[in-house]
Amino acid sequence: MGAQLRVYKRRIRSVTATKKITKAMEMIAASRVVKAQRKVAASMPYATELTRAVTAVGTGSNTKHPLTTEAETATRSAVLLLTSDRGLAGAFNSNAIKAAEQLTARLVAEGKEVDTYIVGRRGVAHYNFRERKISEQWTGFTDEPTYADAKNVAGPLIEAIEKETAEGGVDELHIVYTEFVSMMTQEAVDARLLPLSLETVTSAAAAAGAEESPAKGEILPLYDFEPSAEDVLDALLPRYVESRIYNAMLQSAASKHAATRRAMKSATDNAGDLINSLSRLANAARQAEITQEISEIVGGTAALADATAGSDK
Repeated sequence: MGAQLRVYKRRIRSVTATKKITKAMEMIAASRVVKAQRKVAASMPYATELTRAVTAVGTGSNTKHPLTTEAETATRSAVLLLTSDRGLAGAFNSNAIKAAEQLTARLVAEGKEVDTYIVGRRGVAHYNFRERKISEQWTGFTDEPTYADAKNVAGPLIEAIEKETAEGGVDELHIVYTEFVSMMTQEAVDARLLPLSLETVTSAAAAAGAEESPAKGEILPLYDFEPSAEDVLDALLPRYVESRIYNAMLQSAASKHAATRRAMKSATDNAGDLINSLSRLANAARQAEITQEISEIVGGTAALADATAGSDK
């Protein structure tokens, strides 16, 4: 019985140590998600004004541009998947990967080849384990992404869509990331970034928090641009793509920290429940041990009394 009690006490010490770790991780994730939310809010004014500018150029001119012109027959697409470098975030990474696989299957069903670009070690590991081709990958900054990171990711994607498909280019650019809805809700979503369309700009404007955006089907006036609409698009569209990717990275970072906080809170609560259960078992084992010791003492006393009584006769 003593050995069983020692096992319970050892497990209680182990689970208590684990509980301290998960509680600390929960608190760290909670502080990080607040910082990530602030960064998302801070990026909104720039994203909003940039979206408005792109809206004006994209809908107010007849200029054809590689980043705004729909291919007659799209045959190749690029998909950018945003995951995290670390785990311990519940279904955060698996949901994003699942959304990317569903998007890829849909594009393949439409007769398109898909080039996959991945941010985050978890996504890279998933595709490498299944021996799937990755066009390009980036890791090491998913917890706290910067605009420079978004620019590095956007560069190869913009180059790919500016090239002809015969030269290794793509006709479309899609992004899959996790949208931060609230501390309790994060949703894996996919969106088409390029070619830019009125519908794409409208949804981007809404996501960026723009108060005014063109309605679908609305006929907008044409404008004159200096030096030219094409030059303005050359300057604005790369910034637009960088801004969208940066915002998606910030949303994913906030979502990952929220998912980690929730997972660590669940682990902490479960550890507490397990400690209570083990404590009850330990108390029962200790009580049984005490009862056995008392029984042995009583039995020994009775035996000694019998033996003494027999010797007196």
